[in-house]
Amino acid sequence: MSTPFRYTEPPSPEAAGGRVAEVHRQIARDFGIDGPSTFLVLSSSPELLAATWALTRESLIAGPGGRTGKELAALGVSLANRCPFCVDAHTVLLHATGDHAVAERVARGRRPADEEHARVLEWGRLTRVPGASSRPYPFAREDAPGYLGTALAFHFINRIASALLEEDLLPGGAQRFRAVRSLAGRALARTVRRPALPGESLALLDRPEPGEAPAWADGTPAGVAYAALLRSAMTGAELLGTDDQELVEEVVQDWDGGHPPLALPGVPDRRERPGARLALLAALAPYRVTDEDVAAWRRPGRTDDELVRLVAYGSFLAVDRIESAFSRISVRT
Repeated sequence: MSTPFRYTEPPSPEAAGGRVAEVHRQIARDFGIDGPSTFLVLSSSPELLAATWALTRESLIAGPGGRTGKELAALGVSLANRCPFCVDAHTVLLHATGDHAVAERVARGRRPADEEHARVLEWGRLTRVPGASSRPYPFAREDAPGYLGTALAFHFINRIASALLEEDLLPGGAQRFRAVRSLAGRALARTVRRPALPGESLALLDRPEPGEAPAWADGTPAGVAYAALLRSAMTGAELLGTDDQELVEEVVQDWDGGHPPLALPGVPDRRERPGARLALLAALAPYRVTDEDVAAWRRPGRTDDELVRLVAYGSFLAVDRIESAFSRISVRT
């Protein structure tokens, strides 16, 4: 039987125990889907799974700001990152909010009719370019932690999905049909529209030190979750030698938010530095990760956990590059 997972074999939620089981319980309750592949693919690394879920929950689901607006921001991020899996997912979730007309306009590549919605969607797109999505925000200042946390969560999840999952959200690409998108959204409507209590995911985390939360989070749980994700994702650096770490971090630091040309300047050949190549592809163009790239790195003894953490490391470096611009704006204002 085919699965959505390209390179890993995650354990089922039913087989999980401990922290992973509790994460899946919260996901089913607050996200409305049992074992969504975007989270299930991370389950070989419990700390990474918990932190990714916490940032998603504490920004998109329980954070400040309306759900339709944050779904549009996440959709803009996903369009900018060329992640069809996540574009389709957020279109379905827009249906779940009850904004069916908005969902179908964006599904057809059209601008939302409502100017505020259009500005939020465009803001999400612009966040891929560090510093491009500056003030004024297209949402209330008090809602910024929810919107910024949502954007950062999906810059990370987009990269994980593009690198490690197949493109189709539903079997056979069924999400391409309007009726299917609408029905799938309606099935999630009760969960999506139900208020969620902020902070409930934080008990799942290895809590960061006070002061590690970024300024834009303004003391909300989204900041704690972001700091926990930073800590867990950066453990993937341990899978590279010092020279490869330096190369990867230098290239990402110089990245301007663009999609690299086919020549992939700065990305080494898979035969020479396969780990550095895989991390850089995850950061800059995860949709270009190939079977050959993974095979070149995954020699005997490499585990699913190590592959996930290496991809997460590269992915988070790009997220951190984007987040640094948010933090500079927050400090100035």
